[in-house]
Amino acid sequence: MTASLLIVDDTPENIDLLVSMLEGQEALELMAATSGERALELVQRRPPDLVLLDVMMPGIDGFETCRRLRKLPGMAEVPVLFVTAKTDEVGEGFAAGGSDYLSKPVRADELRARVQHHLERRRLWRALQTVNAELEGRVRERTQELMQANRQLREEINERRFMQDRLSYLAKHDFVTRLYNRDALENQVQMRLLERCHSGEAGCLLMLDLARFRNVNDSCGYIAGDELLRQVADLLAALSSPAEFLARLGGDRYALLTPEGAEGALRLAQRLKQAFEGFHFQWDGRSYPIDARIAVVPLAREFLSFDQVMAKADEACYLLRAEGGQQVRLHRSLVGDADPREAVAWLHRLMDAIQQQHLRVYFQRIVPLQQDAEPGLLMEVLVRLWDEPNQRIVPPGVFLQHASRYQLIEQIDHWMLRETLSQLVRLPELLAGVRQVSVNLSAQVLRDAQLADRIDTLLRELNFPPDKLCLEITESEAVVNLDQAQAFMVQLKARGVRFSLDDFGTGFASFAYLKRLPFDRLKIDGAFVRDMDADAANAAMVASMVQMAQALDLPVVAEFVERGAVVHRLREMGVQYAQGYYFHQPEALNEASLRAALAL
Repeated sequence: MTASLLIVDDTPENIDLLVSMLEGQEALELMAATSGERALELVQRRPPDLVLLDVMMPGIDGFETCRRLRKLPGMAEVPVLFVTAKTDEVGEGFAAGGSDYLSKPVRADELRARVQHHLERRRLWRALQTVNAELEGRVRERTQELMQANRQLREEINERRFMQDRLSYLAKHDFVTRLYNRDALENQVQMRLLERCHSGEAGCLLMLDLARFRNVNDSCGYIAGDELLRQVADLLAALSSPAEFLARLGGDRYALLTPEGAEGALRLAQRLKQAFEGFHFQWDGRSYPIDARIAVVPLAREFLSFDQVMAKADEACYLLRAEGGQQVRLHRSLVGDADPREAVAWLHRLMDAIQQQHLRVYFQRIVPLQQDAEPGLLMEVLVRLWDEPNQRIVPPGVFLQHASRYQLIEQIDHWMLRETLSQLVRLPELLAGVRQVSVNLSAQVLRDAQLADRIDTLLRELNFPPDKLCLEITESEAVVNLDQAQAFMVQLKARGVRFSLDDFGTGFASFAYLKRLPFDRLKIDGAFVRDMDADAANAAMVASMVQMAQALDLPVVAEFVERGAVVHRLREMGVQYAQGYYFHQPEALNEASLRAALAL
């Protein structure tokens, strides 16, 4: 890169001498001025990289010229070398802004060295300025990036705080009703139980179960159902005080935790019940009356955890539904009541039994009473619970009520069906002698819209003959869900599966629904059969049910047959099959027991 040098001297010969000394310097452009005024003009047009300035000049001398040069744009950092014969003027030259000086007479080698040195410094200074400018640019750019990053970070922090607050809210509140949820209720109950240890008071829990909520959900859809849940939440919130804690437990159930004692909580429950008497849900031009069942559970001293409280509240609601009529119930712990800890223990015990294969399949033969019966073994499979610690079998009457209450009965039904068919498929020689195996289906599992598809898939997966499977459905469930039961039965009947109406006579027996549902046989409830030889009323009931079955051309199975006299009466009535302890005590389903049953 070419550097420019300005020589200022009032004597042209001196200028020529300096120029001659600098000849041969590469990349050096020389300019000259014979006065300070002329030098100032040239510099304003084009600032040089170096100035050689004579001190003694007419007009403005070198010192004044230097001072004026320094004030011009771009000249503050340009090196100025004074050329003087008087060394005592050096101090004044530096004060005027000079960078260096040369003594007259000027030596060529010193001139070239000084010029080269100051030009190199000038070049380095310019390079440094360029680097500094680039660095400052990068610093400004980086600063802007950091400022932008900081803004984004602040926004992200604010968003994160919002999300954390939102997640904290959602973790404690129900999405549909905006009430507190079960987890939040659990914290409150635990706090009340701890406070009771100090104050002796804990209050009561009100469990509220909506009646006829399913009518809205089924007829209007889930959007209407959610709106109903919100309206109920608003109604309950309006009737509760700030001291009370309101939560939705899920489904159509709510809970209200109040510091009131049993009597005060019962009055609150009555007020809530009265509010529902005038409550109608409006949707699509229709009005739906909605009612509620309310169980009041005092937080008694035997409760040590939230699970125990909820177990007792669930039991209270269960009893309300089972008893019917009464819509508000104060549930007190009485002498002889089951410990709530025992109820929770049953929940865990049944869950473990399902996961750890502690359930067992038993079977009982169904015996033909008439001579013209088809050959082959008929049997019903029954579930049992294996008590591992005590090495004993637990009968179904002990644990099935807990399984139903905690909604585990559906899992047990699925397990029983798969386990029974799997065991029989592994014994193809014995399965050939089995005419039919009956498996009970509970009310809960029948409400599964996909149940028929699940059973069909299981039959195909295990390659089990469909015509050897008979599914037993209770009378009450078949009638309550008539359309769903009919669709379920028709789909599996097409595959060859058989159906038996269980507990016939305990529900709503009529020709109308029996003609709609494609049952293959009827099973008379054992409550009528057990003592029909001694009870004329029961005998008459059995006779009427047999006549109804004969009119429908359906074979009859009588269960709970325990005496020979009962067998004799059943044969006289034309009952085709019987089942009970008189013929066969239930035993574990395995190869040995099945082979023995086939040999009879």
